[in-house]
Amino acid sequence: MRKAKPKKRYILPDPKFQDTLVTKFVNYLMVDGKKSIAYDIFYKAIALVETRTGENGLETWRKALNNIMPSVEVKSRRVGGATFQVPLEVRPERKVSLGIKWMISFARKRGEKTMTERLAGEIIAGSKGEGAAIKKKDDTHRMAEANKAFSHFRF
Repeated sequence: MRKAKPKKRYILPDPKFQDTLVTKFVNYLMVDGKKSIAYDIFYKAIALVETRTGENGLETWRKALNNIMPSVEVKSRRVGGATFQVPLEVRPERKVSLGIKWMISFARKRGEKTMTERLAGEIIAGSKGEGAAIKKKDDTHRMAEANKAFSHFRF
C-alpha cells in the first residue's frame, strides 16, 4: 500500500481550442508517444464532423462525449463467499475517462479506412445517441439496473 496519495497532475490546454479536455482526449488517442499525430487526427476528425453535419465540430464532440459518459456502473463485491455485482455512482473524473476510452476504442474498431474517418464517424454517432460506445453505456446502465437489489452492499 502506498504512503500518500499521488499529486494530481494538471494538463495544459491544447493549442487550437485552449481546452484541457481536448488535451486529455488526445493523450488517450496517442500511440507510442506520437502526440503531434494524435492532435492531427483529432483536429481533422473535428473538421470532418463539421463538413458532414454542418454544426460546430467541437460542440458535437462534447455532446457525443456527454452522451457516452456513464453515470452508474457495477463493481464486484464479495460478501460471505458469494460475489455480488453492486451498482455504484461513477466519480466525475472516472466518468470522463471512461467516456474517452470507450469513444476511442470503439472508433478504432470501426470499418472506415483512416482513424480520422473512424473517429469522426463515432463522434457523429455518439452525438445522435447511437453507435457502439452508446450501446456500451446502455449495457452498463442496464447491468446496474438489474443488480439494484444489491445496492445495500455498497462500501
